[in-house]
Amino acid sequence: MTLAVTGATGGLGGRVARALAARGVEQRLLARDPSRAPELPGATVVRSTYGDSELAAASLEGVRILLMVSAAESADRLEQHLTFVDAAAAAGVEHVVYTSFLGAAPDATFTLARDHWATEQHLRASGMGFTFLRDSFYLDFLPDLVGEDGVIRGPAGDGRVAAVTRDDVAACAVAVLLAPADHAGATYDLTGPAAPTLTEVAEILTAHTGRRVSYHDETVEEAYASRLRWEAPQWQYDAWVSTYTAIAAGEMAGVTDHVERLTGRAPTGLAAYLDSASAERQNP
Repeated sequence: MTLAVTGATGGLGGRVARALAARGVEQRLLARDPSRAPELPGATVVRSTYGDSELAAASLEGVRILLMVSAAESADRLEQHLTFVDAAAAAGVEHVVYTSFLGAAPDATFTLARDHWATEQHLRASGMGFTFLRDSFYLDFLPDLVGEDGVIRGPAGDGRVAAVTRDDVAACAVAVLLAPADHAGATYDLTGPAAPTLTEVAEILTAHTGRRVSYHDETVEEAYASRLRWEAPQWQYDAWVSTYTAIAAGEMAGVTDHVERLTGRAPTGLAAYLDSASAERQNP
């Protein structure tokens, strides 16, 4: 099969591309800037962008299996997705593995999850085979929620978040790409092994980093006001705040066994992730 991977210059697509190369799988890496793509055995790099229909179709010629990593957050991300899906169908792609989001729905609290739902619907109607990998918030990102004062601030209340590592999502993607027919039409909800509250996240960070971290439950109004110090469009403010309100609404709390089903091993939790990251820093 001819397999193509998008997003190979990014955190998730790059992990998938390297894992496939390590297994001796030939692949085509699609990149907006080919000079930034990793040099991997068995990989060819082709220039492609989601928003350019003709360029996308040309870059996908001969591809049967496609990993479509969702585009970078932007005001026109959904438009880019729909254009790329149409180009893939026109190029004859047979199966698309799409990185969606946990709880994707037209009325999802997390605003960006609505775009994922619309992309899924377009893929369903495209005539191509599909597999949806609906990952939760990235566990790797949780330490970045901590401010300079050691406080996580947001309107999440006592809600829980079953965050998942990028490594686990990438491993799931590789498993599907190596046997796409076994996963045709499937939707996988990719989560970590537990769903702590942000208060518990702060406690875990404190215990495993040596830095005292706490959680402050903002009101929605306080959350919008506190983020005005960063200049951003309204859709971005909405996405930032709804990250927390989605947790408060209980939409991020579910824990599944889908990572283990796909990879054969349990997903990594926050404490184990922090300990591993610390060990890597000490022994690079």
